Amino acid sequence: MAAKIDYKIRWGMAIDLDKCTGCGACTVSCQVENNNAPNVDGTDKLRIVNWLSIYRLENGKSFPDADVAYLPLPCMQCGNPSCVPVCPVIATEKGEEGAIVSQISPRCIGCRYCMAACPYHVRTFNWFDPVWPKGMEKTLTPFTSTRPRGVVEKCHFCHHRWTFAKEKARVDGMDPYKLPEDAYIPACVEMCPSGAMVFGDLKNPEHKVYELARSPHARRLLEKLGGEPQVYYISRREWVRNLMDNHLPGETGHGKAEGGNHG
Repeated sequence: MAAKIDYKIRWGMAIDLDKCTGCGACTVSCQVENNNAPNVDGTDKLRIVNWLSIYRLENGKSFPDADVAYLPLPCMQCGNPSCVPVCPVIATEKGEEGAIVSQISPRCIGCRYCMAACPYHVRTFNWFDPVWPKGMEKTLTPFTSTRPRGVVEKCHFCHHRWTFAKEKARVDGMDPYKLPEDAYIPACVEMCPSGAMVFGDLKNPEHKVYELARSPHARRLLEKLGGEPQVYYISRREWVRNLMDNHLPGETGHGKAEGGNHG
């Protein structure tokens, strides 16, 4: 695991699981924005390349006490990423600007050490060249390259959008490293119809995500592993929060949110 560095900007996300309906709009927008080819056979798991998946959580109780929640899972952009130090060719690294974990496809040799090291299983491997149905290649965006077979892929918070936001700020005479709320947001956040996803600088008190990360209802996935994820999940339901750190029956420990102890 890499040593945590205190970056000037730390982009992060807060996802309200009580608002998420599991509609999948975030997943579709991610696929389109980042030129992920459609999967012609959903049952063939080797061909699925998703940068953001949605999982269904259940409280395990029978009607009328049964309850469910939906958990969107992008890359956690860990502060101490376990995937970075294991890469032998520096194809993935923690960016000094914005603290985003990058993935540089031309450098990747397909060893998949990063996939083995990631505790969240949010990296996928291209076993096949991407194929778009006839005519659909016209939907490719010019902002993100397509990737060949034999490389690992992952979410990078639509990093190209941050580049555009910085360029716009410079043109407008603003400080590109002090962007206002919503000047830079990933495609998944932009398309969320229920407003469950909020994005911003975790170190900027003027951004909503700063306060949400410090909510007593905020948790991070597998926080006890020490990866310092930059994605926070919000829920007012205790059973949902307890699932965040995979507690064993009878275990009383809880993770810590950004600014406090919620044990």
